Amino acid sequence: MLKVIATRLDQGYRTSPYPKRPARLSARFRGLPEINAACDPAIVRRCADLCPQEAISADEQTIDLGRCTFCGACGQVDDGAFVRFSNNFEMGAARRQDLILKGALPDLASQAKAHFKKLFGRSLQLRQVSAGGCNACEADTNVLNTPFFDLSRFGIDFVASPRHADGIHVTGPITRNMRTALLDTYAAVPAPKVVIASGCCAISGGPFYGSEEIIGDLNTLVPVDLYIPGCPPHPLTTLHALLAFFK
Repeated sequence: MLKVIATRLDQGYRTSPYPKRPARLSARFRGLPEINAACDPAIVRRCADLCPQEAISADEQTIDLGRCTFCGACGQVDDGAFVRFSNNFEMGAARRQDLILKGALPDLASQAKAHFKKLFGRSLQLRQVSAGGCNACEADTNVLNTPFFDLSRFGIDFVASPRHADGIHVTGPITRNMRTALLDTYAAVPAPKVVIASGCCAISGGPFYGSEEIIGDLNTLVPVDLYIPGCPPHPLTTLHALLAFFK
C-alpha cells in the first residue's frame, strides 16, 4: 500500500485540463477541414476525383464530413489549394446536413435540445453498440474511461445494460448481421432516449459505403440526435460533442 501511495504521489495529477483549458494536439492531427471557396474549379475537380469516399462535391465545393475518412489526400493537391486540415477537433453536429461542410460548422451547443440538457445535464449513461466496425472507434471511445480523460468526472458513463442507459452510442457500418441486435438494444433503452452516430461508418457507411452487406446510415433505422465524424473520431472530438450537446 505504501508503494502504491508513493507511486501516486510521484506521478502527480495526470488528468487532462480540457475543457477548462484548451487542448493541444499534434501538428499531424487532421481536424476540421478549411475550404477555400475561391479555389480554381479544376483543382476542386481533381480533389473530388481523388477522394476515395466521394465525400467532395466539385459542383458545390463542399466536403461531407459524414463520409470523409480524413485520409488527407485532398489536402495534398496543389499544396492544399482547396482543402487544408486544421488542428480543430470540435466537429460534432446535431443534424446530418450540417456535416456537408462549405464554411464553418454551426455551434453545437446552440443546437442542443433543451430537454436533453434538462434530463441528462447531471448524468448521462450510454450503451456502446459496436455494429460491425473495425474496432478503431471503439478503442478511441474506451480511452475516454482512462484517468487522462476521466469521462465519469462529467457524469457520463458507459453501462453494460441498455435498460440502465439513457441512449446508445453506435459505431461501425451496421452490418446486416448486427441490425436486429442494434434495434433490440435501442428498444430496450427506456424513453426518453438519445442516439449517437459515432464515426463515418455509422453516419454513412465509411469505407464500406455502397456495400449490400451494411446498412451504412444509422438514421435510416433509428432517429439520430448527435453525429460525431471521424475515422475514428479523436477522443477529444467525442468528449467535446458530448459536453456541448448534453451539458
